[in-house]
Amino acid sequence: MGVVEIENPLPRTNGLGMNVEKAKEYHLHLVSDATGETLNAVGKAASAQFEGVQVQEHFYALVRNARQLERVIDHIEAEPGLVFFTLVNPELRRILEAKCAELGLPCQGILDGPIAMLRQYLGAAETHRPGGQHEVDQRYLHRIEALNFAIAHDDGQALSLLEQAEVVLVGASRTSKTPTCVYLAIRGVCAANVPVIPGLALPLELLSAQRPLVVGLWASPDRLVQVRRNRLTSLGEIRSTSYVDIDSVRAEVTATRQLFEQRGWPVIDVSRRSVEETAASVLNLLAERKETASV
Repeated sequence: MGVVEIENPLPRTNGLGMNVEKAKEYHLHLVSDATGETLNAVGKAASAQFEGVQVQEHFYALVRNARQLERVIDHIEAEPGLVFFTLVNPELRRILEAKCAELGLPCQGILDGPIAMLRQYLGAAETHRPGGQHEVDQRYLHRIEALNFAIAHDDGQALSLLEQAEVVLVGASRTSKTPTCVYLAIRGVCAANVPVIPGLALPLELLSAQRPLVVGLWASPDRLVQVRRNRLTSLGEIRSTSYVDIDSVRAEVTATRQLFEQRGWPVIDVSRRSVEETAASVLNLLAERKETASV
């Protein structure tokens, strides 16, 4: 007698009791007692590791009392899913974790591991102070100064003060110079940027600068044309110009890369990099330069 296979009438579930067939789309609730920047970054980084999965994020910031948390819990109950949180208040944590357990939903405090490790290593207890990393201290004020510097020295402005920069980004139009400078400023780095314009020589202030780390940014011609066309379309300018002509852009990119090589500047290909990745590469170059100078 052959084996008769009987179709399982029950849906397949994972270890959390979630329907596997529905796991291609899920809700992610991010609950923070501060601005939620850390939580948001972790949530996006974790979700990005799973291709073909659609996530609906629900973000709740500055949750600092039971009434605010109650409203959050109502939303979670209406749209069940994963819950990530950064709540330092023990009572609020207890309420959220208990409710998620009641609903059968996974609930994870993303700072629990690092805080526990620090507690053990330092032999000290945490303060349970929400948003401590956002207090106005000297480092915060330095970041504000760096942001003001980036704005004042954007696109080749205030060249007479270029020597005050820690980093100067140089590149053709639409190579993410400005957003990268802003991101660096958030990290406390004073960054300026100078455009490379076909047919125009670079300013002497840049060529004679000694203090700043000068970094060349370039992108593939195809990528530059795509970004530039999108830019012109957003401005309502649909016209034929060398700015988006592929042959002209190829020549521009070749000339730019030759310039960087002649000057001996470190170079970053931003064709497929995010602003964050480009900034991270710049920070690595800056750290290497400082290490070399200290030897």
